[in-house]
Amino acid sequence: MQNTEIETYWQEFCQVSHLDPATAYSAWAYGDSTEMANELATLTVQGVKTATTSAAELYELGEPKPYVGEYNIILNGDGQPVCITQTTVVETIPYDLVSAEHAYHEGEGDRSLSYWREVHEKFFKSEYAQMGKRFHEKIPCVCEVFKVVYDGAN
Repeated sequence: MQNTEIETYWQEFCQVSHLDPATAYSAWAYGDSTEMANELATLTVQGVKTATTSAAELYELGEPKPYVGEYNIILNGDGQPVCITQTTVVETIPYDLVSAEHAYHEGEGDRSLSYWREVHEKFFKSEYAQMGKRFHEKIPCVCEVFKVVYDGAN
């Protein structure tokens, strides 16, 4: 990550938004590959992707859980900022109860629940294996809804 570039991006957002630059934010990229990060960052900037899901148990590794009002600098696969989102909803829901509506708002593939399950099961199985755990359909998922509040052009 280019910390200077991220910090400059944050400062620009704070200036145009009249926000205190000391306000907390997170900077991160989606997924586990450069390609996935680029694809999902693009969908976010375009306003197609307005939700995301993560496995709640992965936060036990020390990463802070998302919260309503949180600002996130979304990075592309090269670690460059592409936009800033603000979280509007956070719910913890069992994997098998994630709704078709939430899957649609994730904006990926054909936006169906079946597509969402296919790609998330594969991703979560890999993440759980790295933790020495086993994925199952009742894992708690953190479902987050957000809006883009800055894309550098605002």
